[in-house]
Amino acid sequence: MFMRFFTELRDAKVPVTLKEYLALMEGLDKGVIDRKVDDFYYLSRAALVKDEKNLDKFDQVFGHVFKGLEKLDDGIAADIPAEWLRKISEKFLTEEEKAQIEAMGGFDKLMEALAERIREQKERHEGGNKMIGTGGTSPFGANGYNPEGVRIGQDKGRHGKAVKVWDKREYKNLDDQVELGTRNIKVALRRLRKWVRDGAPDELDLDGTIKGTAEKGYLDIHMRPERRNKISVLIFFDIGGSMDSHIKVCEELFSAARSEFKNMEFYYFHNCLYEAVWKDNRRRHAEKIPTWDVLHKFPHDYKVIFVGDATMSPYEITYPGGSVEHWNEEAGAVWLDRVTQIYEHAVWLNPTAERHWDYTPSIGVIKQLMNDRMFPLTIEGLEKAMKELAR
Repeated sequence: MFMRFFTELRDAKVPVTLKEYLALMEGLDKGVIDRKVDDFYYLSRAALVKDEKNLDKFDQVFGHVFKGLEKLDDGIAADIPAEWLRKISEKFLTEEEKAQIEAMGGFDKLMEALAERIREQKERHEGGNKMIGTGGTSPFGANGYNPEGVRIGQDKGRHGKAVKVWDKREYKNLDDQVELGTRNIKVALRRLRKWVRDGAPDELDLDGTIKGTAEKGYLDIHMRPERRNKISVLIFFDIGGSMDSHIKVCEELFSAARSEFKNMEFYYFHNCLYEAVWKDNRRRHAEKIPTWDVLHKFPHDYKVIFVGDATMSPYEITYPGGSVEHWNEEAGAVWLDRVTQIYEHAVWLNPTAERHWDYTPSIGVIKQLMNDRMFPLTIEGLEKAMKELAR
């Protein structure tokens, strides 16, 4: 069973190695966990999954191999320890339901009957009160009713009475193609880090202390500065117009970036970068900041991120006076070129799905001006963008 688990993880493109599999087997041999499904789930996930984006694939394979959702005829369910299925349901069951369970002989008898019926059954069964199938009142199967059942092959609960919900996927929102959430954004942004030690020496240097003590013959305590992420980030957010439909994801990105990057500055613009930006959208006309001032203020080692759907008339990018809000003396393309000339590391994050980009000419123009460094605002796209900025 465990070797099948390993091979199916590989088939699902989860990059597990033989060394990791052997480490998991060693942990099981040494009894580092109790024989509980939750314990085994977390142990195997810790041993075999190295990247958060693979958690969903791991959960699907785990459910397929150990929950018997699709290939019950392989006999997998018969190998599941009864202890893993036990779940006391005192607060959920009525007295009448408890009596029905006791009449069957209790939980142990329920598990024995399951194993026996798996051996007996050779085909799909629907309805009835004995075999494993759909509908009916059998304690085994899906879409039926029994006060203490083992759910098999059902996408969600109906009565909430299953002893173990085998097909639950706890991390299904962590795949690299799903829409972003603040937590997922933080995970992706952590790819962009540059650790340095500076400031007051207020952290114990254990290695230095051990070495100094060994050399001097007495306790020689060494301290060092805390390690901090020294990446500096400058973010420009497109606001208003077609970006109104992307407000939620931009708010999540802003919140996550605030948390991950201690040295971060942000500004707003509309559609394309021109000669002025602003910090407060409520006072955007009264308190504009010259773009030249921003470019002169922040050194060239800053990482620059534009966030916008790049959806506009191409004239707004390529011609003086192209802005829909004011007369711009210089084309937006000129300002974007200045940014890419000053800052070596600059990317554009686009919340519009990448499959739609070819249908909007302005997206192609912006992408070209950014030297093809435009990425979709998904977890996978954000990770690629952070990798680009980290070069």
